[in-house]
Amino acid sequence: MKFTKTLFISLTMILFVLTGCSNGKEVKGDLLKVQERIGDENKYEDFKEITDNKQVQKVKDIILNRDDWKNAKVDTERPADYKFAFKSKDPKISDKAVLYEIWISSNKDTVEVVAGSEYVQLNEEDSTDLLEILTGEKLSNL
Repeated sequence: MKFTKTLFISLTMILFVLTGCSNGKEVKGDLLKVQERIGDENKYEDFKEITDNKQVQKVKDIILNRDDWKNAKVDTERPADYKFAFKSKDPKISDKAVLYEIWISSNKDTVEVVAGSEYVQLNEEDSTDLLEILTGEKLSNL
């Protein structure tokens, strides 16, 4: 009887630990604020707020988990098509948000992302996934 009780407590503790570890991979408490350029000028308006944890995590996976970011001074012909930043859902947490600016290629098949002095060009798959989450539209339709 004592062995069964000890086994039950041990299994329960392991279950709590595993549950806690699996939740650590998912972004909780973050959201994305997306802005869209108005016309041809450097003016933006709030476009969308993304609060779904899976979508926020997917954007983080696409943007943050890269090793191909380059330090570069980017000189563009036009303002960014979209801007977004990760923010905390908790108003008590003040974020120093990094602003990500996105340019859609003329072929509408890839995007370039600039964050401060860093730059990356995404492949077609990541570009499509990112823009579908940020805009709700297929990249080729934008």
